[in-house]
Amino acid sequence: MAEKVTRIGVSLEPELLDAFDRQVDRVGYKSRSEALRDLVRASLVSEKRASDEVVIGSLTVLYDHDEVHGAEDFVDIQHQAQHESDLDVTATLHIHVDHDHCLEVVILQGRAGAIEALADKLLALKGIKHGQLVLTAVPPA
Repeated sequence: MAEKVTRIGVSLEPELLDAFDRQVDRVGYKSRSEALRDLVRASLVSEKRASDEVVIGSLTVLYDHDEVHGAEDFVDIQHQAQHESDLDVTATLHIHVDHDHCLEVVILQGRAGAIEALADKLLALKGIKHGQLVLTAVPPA
């Protein structure tokens, strides 16, 4: 069953609308409405992040397993953060990329500040090659 939507009107300068339409086409949205909904959602996540509200996050990290002590530091920091702050480590996924590298995806829920602090600690570990935190808003009940 489709969600109920409310139709609204938006006024844009012609140049801004042209640029938006090019983005809609490039990304592959089916409509301007879908693109606009994504922009509104992103803005709401940004606001929640700034006000330290509850969010859901995924932290993806690529690391050299020999340099991160076989991931013990990585796991210990997660455990410590979960016990010391208002966040839950909901799930983790571990993939052996090649002989030397692992990819870890950590799903987190909690206050944006606590999640960002954990991500900063993990990404600062020696041996981390790349990492990215993505936060999304928890939908209203």
